[in-house]
Amino acid sequence: MIKHLGTSLRMTIVSIVLLGLIYPLAMTAIAQVAFPKQANGSLVTVNGKVVGSWIVGQLWSKPQYFQGRPSAAGKGYDPTNTGGTNYGATSKKLIDSTKATIATLEKQNPDASGPPPMDLVTSSASGIDPDISPDAAYWEAPRVAKARKMSIAAVNALVAQHVQGRTFGFLGEPHVNVLELNLALDGLKTD
Repeated sequence: MIKHLGTSLRMTIVSIVLLGLIYPLAMTAIAQVAFPKQANGSLVTVNGKVVGSWIVGQLWSKPQYFQGRPSAAGKGYDPTNTGGTNYGATSKKLIDSTKATIATLEKQNPDASGPPPMDLVTSSASGIDPDISPDAAYWEAPRVAKARKMSIAAVNALVAQHVQGRTFGFLGEPHVNVLELNLALDGLKTD
């Protein structure tokens, strides 16, 4: 029995060192060399100041900016506490929240045509999705154009320039990165 206990203790220590220290450090080193921008969070800087990340959504509340998907991550857009609401389709909380969000969006966007697209109403599974659908961006365009005193055609053209297609031509859906679009609206160039 002592022999088996010693063997299992040695294997545990070897496993901890190998899989808990050496492997993560090796993967971090490889990522830093091969993909340094992605390994450091895909941070976006403007004039030397970090303004966000290409891969993490953030709250945009001013009318002159496009808004992203609602967030259920932590207290909102918290990349250390990601997750959706996990409410079922018949959940009263989900139904009430959805109705309230639709009413708020329609109040904020009185010139938009039709109901708001679902990605502006519901949070993503991670709660930090940085993208919205092209339909959602076009739906928000009248509010943004009005707030910036721009023509709707100019805002729609900017949206069209920032629509990204499916990954590899067949994965996912076309989307618009909200941070990228809002920086383009401000005419800001990233470093």
